[in-house]
Amino acid sequence: MVRLFSLAALSLTLLQSLVTASPFPCLNGHCSYTRANLTPEIVARELGPQLSRNSSIFGPDDARWVEATTRYQEYNRPHISMVVEPAREDDIPKIVKYANKNSLDFLTVNRGHSLSGFNGNFSGIQISMDLLRDITINKGGKTAWFQGGTYDQQVIDELFEQGYVATTGSCSCVGMMGPGLGGGHGRYQGRYGLISDNLVTLHVVLADGTAITVSEKSHPDLLWAMKGAGHNFGIVTSFELNIYPRLVDTWYYRNYVWTQDKLETVFEEINRFHNNGTEPVDMAYEVGVYTMNYSVSSTEAVIWWSFAYSGSQEDAQKYLTPFDNIEAVSVEDGNVPYPEIPGRTGSGLDDFVCSPGYDHMVAQVGTFTWNVTTQRQVYDLFNQKIQEQPAMNRSSVTMEGYSTEGVRAVDARTSGFPWRDAYNHLGFITIAYPPDASLDEFALEWRVQHRDLWNQGQPGRLPTTYVNYAWGDEPIESVYGYEPWRLEKLRSLKAKYDPHGRFNHYNPITRG
Repeated sequence: MVRLFSLAALSLTLLQSLVTASPFPCLNGHCSYTRANLTPEIVARELGPQLSRNSSIFGPDDARWVEATTRYQEYNRPHISMVVEPAREDDIPKIVKYANKNSLDFLTVNRGHSLSGFNGNFSGIQISMDLLRDITINKGGKTAWFQGGTYDQQVIDELFEQGYVATTGSCSCVGMMGPGLGGGHGRYQGRYGLISDNLVTLHVVLADGTAITVSEKSHPDLLWAMKGAGHNFGIVTSFELNIYPRLVDTWYYRNYVWTQDKLETVFEEINRFHNNGTEPVDMAYEVGVYTMNYSVSSTEAVIWWSFAYSGSQEDAQKYLTPFDNIEAVSVEDGNVPYPEIPGRTGSGLDDFVCSPGYDHMVAQVGTFTWNVTTQRQVYDLFNQKIQEQPAMNRSSVTMEGYSTEGVRAVDARTSGFPWRDAYNHLGFITIAYPPDASLDEFALEWRVQHRDLWNQGQPGRLPTTYVNYAWGDEPIESVYGYEPWRLEKLRSLKAKYDPHGRFNHYNPITRG
């Protein structure tokens, strides 16, 4: 009798252990025993036959591993046990269901450009979208379908060739849906709004592996949430996006390099140019950077500033004359087809901003106007830190300014994006260096000092954080909005569509 009781207790303990390890029902018998030590070979044998031809499952011993798992952000990188590369969209529900049945976390990766400092909290399968990059323009040319693996430069090139443009991010190498699910600032936002404002239909795989269509007619509540907080809710396997006729064949750009003694004058002119958010729609994007340029100085960072105008030099000149009057070290300019603009203005595929393999400590702020005194303090801190740690000489402080007319034209209550009227500019620091744990504490301290300076330069304003530039330690309200109704709605939808927090690996609404 004692022996029977002991066996029963042992069985109960084992059952409780298995239930804890596997939060989802085991529908095919695979969870009869713990699956914690699944190898890529086992998964390939079990899951592989369920996937379409040309899909792949591989681990660290495969020749494709390094390229598949290389990330822009190397600091605190996720722990990937294997890569699953689906060849078709309908493979993804099968992958998610298999992962759930076997207590495996999954992380969907397009271009691996996440800036978060908390990627290391993840351990599990990487679902790679590399093979899902088809683009199909719909009849009539009003919208197009994009698979979930498409990225900015690919979209810009293919649409331009066929006479169209679309709202994309400003950086060539970033996937479309990475920024798109968080709003998506870009060069066409002044005319057409954010990437998310142009989403018509989404094909989404939910946390339980169910594939659904999300639109104004089907799951409109989820469409609202995906337009600004979408990383929390599902995997977008493809999406229908508004596209627009190519109105001009060439854009004009002008890049200036100024020395630090021109700093106050530059920011005074930038503030006048923006005029509290009334900058011209066609002067679509301007960006400034504090960066080391050793051909100019080995001890003082330069101020590099770039303007991109949708049209001719003649039309752009009236906006640029005040900046021409500031003596520059160098000026570069030209009229080029729109697909060349990212590469000419510092965010092309070959620019450092697209170089993987570095640690990036990031801090970000939104602001209506640049506090000139604060900008001097930020510059001086940047200069000081680079001199103390020369290994960080690829670091930069970036000040982005977009035309905002198209963004503000959309009713703020109609999407999960919370910041339509909260800032005209985005500022962020990227403290970049080859991975070296001995430098991390220095960089993390600098990151906080920098963020504090920017926020102290805006007395009376609550901090705002663009989710796509978030580090992960910011207050939730600063990322998803201070309006109580907005967070309540997002959390309610999170409980409805992702009750177990399977999509909690990137700036989650619910933490812990």
